[in-house]
Amino acid sequence: MQDPRLPILYSFRRCPYAMRARLALAASGERCELREVVLKNKPQEMLAASPKGTVPVLVLPDATVLEQSLDIMLWTLRRNDPLRWLAPEAGTLDGMLVLVAACDKHFKPQLDRYKYPGRFADAPAGGARELGAQFLLQLEARLASAGPQLFGARAALADAAVMPFVRQFAMVEPAWFESQPWPLLRAWLAGWTASPLFERAMHKYAPWVPGEAGAAYPPA
Repeated sequence: MQDPRLPILYSFRRCPYAMRARLALAASGERCELREVVLKNKPQEMLAASPKGTVPVLVLPDATVLEQSLDIMLWTLRRNDPLRWLAPEAGTLDGMLVLVAACDKHFKPQLDRYKYPGRFADAPAGGARELGAQFLLQLEARLASAGPQLFGARAALADAAVMPFVRQFAMVEPAWFESQPWPLLRAWLAGWTASPLFERAMHKYAPWVPGEAGAAYPPA
């Protein structure tokens, strides 16, 4: 039976937006009911809460709906931030949000065109891979100056928000990615994907069945 005191998180394990939300929820320790979504058969309960039909969606106990991944990250971390993700060692929260916006507005479109070239008629001049690589070189430079994380020695919100998209980019052509001049970025990505926090955020759940309680998140 659903616990009415808990938020409900509609998620899809492989979606990078849902991934960043789950990372922040796990980092904050915020308990919620996770409902794993099959994107080809989206539950009506999710669509009623958020007609846009994309994940993640977080429905709070007071019926407030957060339907943007960054809003979910900020909401849960402002409630509890034991790892100090909102207070980076180097830089500011506003600076992190600028970098996340660059990832979402500029890098993500090139990632989509690189990964799914058949979906786009407007192939960019110079190639989506090369345009995406420009952003990754900027991350490499940032890691060289501020690292080993993007805003200092310890991880912060920007790392968790950007990492799922870098991971997805790396998985398109792994050999090519490994050959590029960004050793610090590769080490940063490897550290994140090998971390216990990432393992918890990537725990596998069976698809949610309407009428049944979802899974407890984060996992023990």
